[in-house]
Amino acid sequence: MVLVTVRLPPGATLADAMERLGLSEEDVDTGYGLVLIDPDQGLYGLRVTEEAGHRTGPPFSDPRIEPYGPG
Repeated sequence: MVLVTVRLPPGATLADAMERLGLSEEDVDTGYGLVLIDPDQGLYGLRVTEEAGHRTGPPFSDPRIEPYGPG
């Protein structure tokens, strides 16, 4: 999955983002949900399939977060 961003009005929902981007429930990680990134800019992020990410514009990678250093 990849991350994409979308500009929406305050109080937007995941359904609002999906409608704006033309995505179906199968395209979106509904467990991740819609994350407010910058409230002043109305910028939100959501995880989508790679295919959906390419349809909506340039996606961002979503690397796995792991501990750093010797372990």
